[in-house]
Amino acid sequence: MPRGESLFFPGSHCPSCSHALGALDNIPLFSWLGLRGRCRYCGAPIPVRYPLVELLTAALFVLAVIVFGVSLQGVAAAAFSALLLAVAFIDFDHLLVLDGVTVAGALIAAVLAVATHRVVPALEGAAAGALIFGAIFALTRGAGMGLGDVKLAAMLGLFVGFPSMVTVSVAAFIIGAALAVPVLLARRRGRRDALPFGPFLVMAAILGIFAPAVMNGPYDAYRDMLGNYWLNR
Repeated sequence: MPRGESLFFPGSHCPSCSHALGALDNIPLFSWLGLRGRCRYCGAPIPVRYPLVELLTAALFVLAVIVFGVSLQGVAAAAFSALLLAVAFIDFDHLLVLDGVTVAGALIAAVLAVATHRVVPALEGAAAGALIFGAIFALTRGAGMGLGDVKLAAMLGLFVGFPSMVTVSVAAFIIGAALAVPVLLARRRGRRDALPFGPFLVMAAILGIFAPAVMNGPYDAYRDMLGNYWLNR
C-alpha cells in the first residue's frame, strides 16, 4: 500500500524477482518454514517480518474469539486488529498512516456501533480522539503529531468509545515514553529523528479492546474517589 500497489492485482509475488507465488507458497507461517525463509524461484531471503506479522495476526484472532466468542464483536475485533497491525508496521517504516486503512477501520467501527446500539459512545470516543490529538497537532504545528495520527485517533475512538478513548490516549503516551528511551539509548534513531506515534496508539488500543478493565481501572477508581468525596461533603 505505501508503494501504491493494489492488494489484489497482481496477486502475491516475490518482491525480488516478481514471480507469482503459488498456493503452497502462500500458507501463513508454514510456507516460510517450509521454504526455509527463501523464495522458491530466485532464492532471495524472505524477511522474518512476514511470519512475524502472520503470527501476531493469528494470535489476535485467537484472542478475539477467547474474549468475545464467535460473535459480531469477535469478528469486528479480529478485523480491526488486523488493520491496526498494518497501521503499526507501515507507520514504523514510512511514518505514514494511510487514509485507506483508517477509512476501513472507521467503517468496521461504525457498523459495530450501530449493531450494538452504542452510536453515542462511539461518536463521543471519536470526538475525544480527534480533539486530543488535533489539539497537539495544532499546538505543535504538526511537529509533534501528524495529521494521520489525528485521523487514527478518531478511528480508534469510534471503535473503543468514550471514556475508553481517554485512557487509550494516556496509555499511548506512557507506552511511547517507555519505548522511545530504549530506542534512543540503542541509537536506532537519533534525537532529531522522527519517532512514529502510530504504533504506540495501536498498542494502547489493543489493550483497550482486549483488556478494558486494565485500561479503565485507574479512570474508574479516580471517578469513584471524586464521587465519594462530593457525596461526603
